[in-house]
Amino acid sequence: MKRPKLKKASKRVSCAKRYKIQKKVREHHRKLRKEAKKSGLKKRTKKDIGVPNSAPFKEEVLKEAEQKKQELDELKEKNRLAKQKERAEKRKKEKETASAEEEPKRKKAKKEEKVKAQREARAAVAKEKSTKAFRCSELKKVIEASDVILEVLDARDPMGCRCPQLEEAVLKHEGGKRLLFVLTKIDLVPRDSLEKWLQYLQAECPTFVFKSSTHLQDRTVLEKKRASVNGNVDLSRAGASYGCNSLMQTLTDLASMGDGESMLKIGVVGFPSVGKSSLINTLKGSRVCIAGVPRGLTKCMQEVHLSKKVKMIDSPAIVAAPCNSGVKMALRSLQVEENEKSPLEAVQTLLRECNQREIMLEYNVPNYRNPLEFLTFYAKKRGFLQKGALPNTEQAAVTFLNDWTGAKLNYYSKVPERQSLPQYLTEAMVTELRTGLNLDKMKMANEHIITRIRSPNVASSILFNSKGMTDGLLSFTEVPAETPASVDEERQEEDVTEQTEDTKQIEDPEEVETPDSHMAPTQKSQKKSSRKKTKGKAKPAFVNIDVLASQQNNDDAYDFNTDFI
Repeated sequence: MKRPKLKKASKRVSCAKRYKIQKKVREHHRKLRKEAKKSGLKKRTKKDIGVPNSAPFKEEVLKEAEQKKQELDELKEKNRLAKQKERAEKRKKEKETASAEEEPKRKKAKKEEKVKAQREARAAVAKEKSTKAFRCSELKKVIEASDVILEVLDARDPMGCRCPQLEEAVLKHEGGKRLLFVLTKIDLVPRDSLEKWLQYLQAECPTFVFKSSTHLQDRTVLEKKRASVNGNVDLSRAGASYGCNSLMQTLTDLASMGDGESMLKIGVVGFPSVGKSSLINTLKGSRVCIAGVPRGLTKCMQEVHLSKKVKMIDSPAIVAAPCNSGVKMALRSLQVEENEKSPLEAVQTLLRECNQREIMLEYNVPNYRNPLEFLTFYAKKRGFLQKGALPNTEQAAVTFLNDWTGAKLNYYSKVPERQSLPQYLTEAMVTELRTGLNLDKMKMANEHIITRIRSPNVASSILFNSKGMTDGLLSFTEVPAETPASVDEERQEEDVTEQTEDTKQIEDPEEVETPDSHMAPTQKSQKKSSRKKTKGKAKPAFVNIDVLASQQNNDDAYDFNTDFI
């Protein structure tokens, strides 16, 4: 009987029942023996006594029995070998099927290893091409191979885009190379500022105004199909191009002045994100060079044939010298892309050179006390959030830098007063650069482009404090061993040291009388000892960078914190 709450029934039985079962079993066995005895069946088999000696033909019978026994043994051995062979074939077939299944995996693994090796090789080549030494060598190749050098300048900060080392190398080259300026992104600068900069630059070198186009034809039918499927049609105001005809006509005239057989090679140089590749793409009418918002996309020189007589040579960006100020390095170098400097530091240096009120109006953010607070407001406004709904200030900083280096933000810089020509440039060189060019025709074309272009207002643009020309490197051996700090950082360090000295003077108990002067001498000695321990530690200085707070006493200043009805 199965007991409750148990998985299996117990095998234990009572003694009476066990004895009864044993008795029944004995009776059953006795019955079976009795029946077997009656039927004549015996349990034990009789032993084979063999062939008796009196039997006739005993030897023949024994030989026959021995022969049958050998035949049985041979048959058993044959069956054993057949089974062994069958098992071997089966194992071989299973092994072949397993190897056939593993062959694709082996081929796939081999192919993956090959692809990985190729990827690593390409990464090594790309890393080598992205080095400063490689870019300097490629730039020197472009200068050596070119007959005319087009220095591309951003119209928002033309002086900051000029490289005196490059201009000096081109003008003093033995081959007698010609230098021309091209002002790009002219639709992001107020018209008055553009005209002043054009007049300023034309006094030193022939200058063209140019605006690149984003509506370009794709090179292949496949790219056209992809563009039509994806619907990537740019309908922004940067669609039309200006200045192509005048620049192309001037280059064609220069090519016709030389030998009819040789082509005119034109090198396009400049700092990152000034529009070198976009200029070539616009003149060609298709996307032949890599161009985009990220800086430093062009890694090596690239030749593009515009016509039978004109050939353009694209070049990587000029390497900015480390001796430049922080603002120049933030806009004209690839420190952020090469992880040598964080984007937050670059944004901090840029905001220091701009008017806080204009930044607030341009980006539609409230009053901020420091760059980090500005990036927090900007990240919330653009929806750059991290896990936990925290503002992603790093992504906001990268976007802010792309606005300043890309073709999006409207800002301008003041034209400096004309003093004299640079040291490497003379009046004779200026006259030589102008020879063979129709200056009147160039001037009329530039004026016509400026009148047709859609320029922003001064009120909607940001005034940027330009720091002058940016020093560049033409060979990597020119990098100085020690890079001096920027002027702004030196000012900050001086302010901090002055404030720390003031705080130390105020905290000196000998000069300022405090209510603790009536304390016990033991307490005074304890305070002096603790002050001696913390004497070597620098105390933090609080700097007020709120521009609007300092302008509250001014009646003409606009108060953003109050609503006027």
